Amino acid sequence: MSSASGVNNGDGKEAALFEQRLSKIGEVRAALGQLSGKAALYCSDASIARYLVARNWEVKKATKMLKKTLKWRSEYKPDEIRWDEIANEAATGKIYRTDYFDKSGRSILVMRPGVQNTKKAKGQIRYLVYCMENAILNLPHDQSQMVWLIDFAGFSLSNISLHVTKLTADVLQGHYPERLGVAILYNAPKFFESFWKIASPILEPKTFNKVKFVYPDRPETNKIMEDLFNMEELESAFGGKNQATFNINDYAARMREDDIKMPLFWSPENSALASEPYVMVNKDMAQEGSSGLKSEETASEKREETDTESENREETESESERAEIDSVSGKREETVAVSDKREEKETESENGKARLHQTELS
Repeated sequence: MSSASGVNNGDGKEAALFEQRLSKIGEVRAALGQLSGKAALYCSDASIARYLVARNWEVKKATKMLKKTLKWRSEYKPDEIRWDEIANEAATGKIYRTDYFDKSGRSILVMRPGVQNTKKAKGQIRYLVYCMENAILNLPHDQSQMVWLIDFAGFSLSNISLHVTKLTADVLQGHYPERLGVAILYNAPKFFESFWKIASPILEPKTFNKVKFVYPDRPETNKIMEDLFNMEELESAFGGKNQATFNINDYAARMREDDIKMPLFWSPENSALASEPYVMVNKDMAQEGSSGLKSEETASEKREETDTESENREETESESERAEIDSVSGKREETVAVSDKREEKETESENGKARLHQTELS
C-alpha cells in the first residue's frame, strides 16, 4: 500500500520532504497494527496523510485521531447508510450533490439551511454523513476534496443552531479531515455575522481559512465564483446560467443508483481505494515551516479537548450555548430550545442505557 508516485527528483529539498512524509505515514501505519476489512481499505497512504496534515504531521496525534475515526466508522457505519433511510431529510433539497463539478473536478454539495425540514440533530447529521460519503464516492480518481456551496436564501433566526453547528464541525474535522476544499457562504444575512463570531472558534484554522463569503452585489467576491465554477453549469441561484432547480424525484433516482455502487466501492476487490497514494502538492511545501504552525498546534489540542468534552457533554453546556445565541439574536424560538433540550436528554438516556448494557455484559 506504499506510494509509488512522488515528486520531481531534481528538487532535492522537495524529494527529501516527500520521503520524510512517507516515513511518517509508515509510522502511523505501524502504530495502527494489523487492519482488515474496511479499515484496511480506508487506511491508504493518501488517507493516512490527510490525518497527518490535520495534525501538522505529528504522528502520535494523527494516529490517535485516525483510531477514533476507525472506531466511529465501525460503529456508525457511514458507508452503509442508504437513501430510503434518510430520504425524508432530503425532501426539501437542504443538502444535495450537484450533477456537475467545479473547475478542479471536485464534488459539490449545495446546502440550503433556509429550507430545513426536520428538528432532530441526529437525523440531520446522519443525512450530512450520507452526503459526504456520496460526494467522496463520486470524486474523480485524481481528486480528494469537495466544495460546500451554502445558499442563505430564506435563512432566518429560527434556522440557527449552535448545537448542530458543533456536531457538523465535529464530523467534518474529526472524521473527514482535508476533504473540504472550500466552503462558499453565499449571500449570508447581516444577522449571521453575530452568530459567525460565536461559531467560528469551533473551526480549526485550516477549516476556517477555507470559508469564503460571497455576495451577489459585491463584484470582488463574485470573482471567487467565476474562478471556481463553470458559470454555464452553475445554478442561477448562485449567479450562474443554469436554470435547473432541485427535483426530489430525479435526485432520489440518482442516489439509489449510487447506493448500488457503494458496496462495490468498499469491497476488498477495490484495490484503487486501498492503494491510493500520497501525492505531495505545492501547497504542502508552502505550509512547511510556516509561521502559523504554533496556532495550528494549539487548534489541534483544542480539537482533542473538544472531542473529550463532546463525549461527556452536560446539559448545562447546551443551555449555556442557547443563552449565547439568544443574546446575539435578541430572541429565539422557544420551540427550538425545547426541542434541543429534549434531544440532549434523549441522547444522555441512550448513552446511559449503553453504559448499563456494557456493564451487564461485563
